Amino acid sequence: MPAPAWDALFPPGYPFTRHSFLSALERHGCVGGDSGWEPCHLLAETEDGTLAGAVPLYLKQHSYGEFVFDFGWAEASQRIGRRYYPKLLCAIPYTPATGPRLGARDEETRAALASHLAELGRGLGAPSMHALFAEEPDQALLREAGMLERQDIQFHWFNRSYGGFDDFLARLSSDKRKKVRQERRRVAEAGIRFEWRSGHELRASEWAEVFDLYANTYEERGQAPYLSLPFLEDCGSSPDTPLRFALAYDGPRLVAMAMTLQGGDTLYGRHWGSAGRYHALHFEACYYQGIEYSIAQGLRRYDAGTQGEHKLARGFDPVITRSAHVLADERLHKAVAAHLQRETAFVELRHAELLRHVPYKEGAS
Repeated sequence: MPAPAWDALFPPGYPFTRHSFLSALERHGCVGGDSGWEPCHLLAETEDGTLAGAVPLYLKQHSYGEFVFDFGWAEASQRIGRRYYPKLLCAIPYTPATGPRLGARDEETRAALASHLAELGRGLGAPSMHALFAEEPDQALLREAGMLERQDIQFHWFNRSYGGFDDFLARLSSDKRKKVRQERRRVAEAGIRFEWRSGHELRASEWAEVFDLYANTYEERGQAPYLSLPFLEDCGSSPDTPLRFALAYDGPRLVAMAMTLQGGDTLYGRHWGSAGRYHALHFEACYYQGIEYSIAQGLRRYDAGTQGEHKLARGFDPVITRSAHVLADERLHKAVAAHLQRETAFVELRHAELLRHVPYKEGAS
């Protein structure tokens, strides 16, 4: 389908629903083939063939690369003799970043897309349907369509009109401020310096180095990397690419990198890699560099990705993320609903407790 027609349905500031991003994943084999992610995007058209709505949709043969874990549901489905895969998944592959999921030219079409997704998960298309990291307007429509809501917690940094990194530090409690300064000093004393580059500013040899660092993170865990070098080069080749890299050098040698995407008022932290063991380098590359960059660029938010309560002590706030689910088997759907009721109560209690431990001085958060 034409890229302009697709892109017109989604907010321009969210980089992951851009036609160029999703099509590059397909073009370079990051999805499709034997990846377990089969693109089957949902489109809504008017009678004259005009594109009125679109949903990034995949038929999944497994539950990897999603960051919302349903392996227990799959096991329960197997125990009652029902297949769980392939399942339908409305998500951005390998990307736990909240954003739009229902692209539409009007609210009527958006509601119709939500309703249709729910029906697909009730057995019209697959044993289940899942929509991950949907922003609240879309999530509300999915709830109204009868899908179950699941919650989790991420940690995001918010720009409170800071003039610089020192202004941010001044808002932290004294012990947390001291810790951040110690970690940054250890990196500087190791002789590490940073440069920020947009994707289109990297030379071919630098792309290879960046990819090796990214891939090394997966190889250390015994996994193959989800993304490929041709995909990254493709996404980063245009002057308007959202890819931004914090590159760490020890002398002339590139020793670490943090890969981010900038869109709208937000910086999205996605991947990191290091060629050696340096004290506090992960915190510097993935947290402090992103905060400093966001302040300099006037961005409102830094979404540094999933997991990591250790982010709390470094100025990140706990935020609730949401996903939506419907399962065709009535027994399994009811069991999941009961589980989610208990899980949601726990998540909300945990969120409230985390909020009591934000690192900001009283009255400064």
